[in-house]
Amino acid sequence: MQRRGLLKSLGLITGGLVLPKEILAREAPKNKSIRIAHITDTHIQPHIGAAKGFEKCLHHIQNSAQKVDFVINGGDAIMGTHHASENSIGKQWELYKNVIGSENNLPVYNCIGNHDIYRKKDDLQGFEDGKKVAMDHFGMNKTYYAFNAANWKIIVLDSVQGKLNLKGYQGKIDEEQLDWLKNQLKETPKETHILIVSHIPILSACVFLDGKNFKNGEWRVPETWMHGDAEDLVELFANHANVKLAISGHIHLTDRIEYNQITYCCNGAVSGNWWMGNYKQTKPGYAVIDLFEDGTFENKYLSYS
Repeated sequence: MQRRGLLKSLGLITGGLVLPKEILAREAPKNKSIRIAHITDTHIQPHIGAAKGFEKCLHHIQNSAQKVDFVINGGDAIMGTHHASENSIGKQWELYKNVIGSENNLPVYNCIGNHDIYRKKDDLQGFEDGKKVAMDHFGMNKTYYAFNAANWKIIVLDSVQGKLNLKGYQGKIDEEQLDWLKNQLKETPKETHILIVSHIPILSACVFLDGKNFKNGEWRVPETWMHGDAEDLVELFANHANVKLAISGHIHLTDRIEYNQITYCCNGAVSGNWWMGNYKQTKPGYAVIDLFEDGTFENKYLSYS
């Protein structure tokens, strides 16, 4: 066969390059619906450069060539700690609000983390009182809520619950919140796609590798690291095909799990190793999430340093 005849038979002349339909579909540009910056675990505190690091992160987000529509703060805005004084906690909140108020021009939707909850008393009432203080600082009316963005619904959960008559906290949602979540999922039209936000991961792989968690022949993951009600939530989501993505923080590591056609992304930490560099293999950073009109999405973790 002559060279020209060969090229013509391959569709490389007089008709352009012929590509399989699957490749054309894969390469066709998507109609982007919304772009989100997911910041989590800033752990603001004085004296260690946290404020400057947070400023750098916010500038990186806003200077992106592709503009971000809004920010989701995934919780642990401040370092907190139960051993700090009330005065120290107040200064941390003041520092956080000063930075995000002066260095950020984007709308921010907040999610409460465990470090945001300061307890004067180590009991359930002290926990709930501390959560109300965090709500006031964030300007939240409720600890869980939902809002619409284009043809997506974003559901923000309160994944940090106190323990009755016990110290500490647990990763889960309570009965009242569960009923509310069921109604939200039920009432959302099938053509509206859903993004779930929580501080503590609902499902995560990196929790198994955050420390020596294989002991006596068993993998052990504390309920403070991953939702103790994960099985119930996974079963609930399985009944709603428009639940597409669930994002979290808390672990300071990144992972991506796909289970039952839903993707779960743990999106690292702005503070990395609590403002001491990388945490394991994860750099200080944030995630950029593109939500497309057809229900697909992209979740990409970026270093801002």
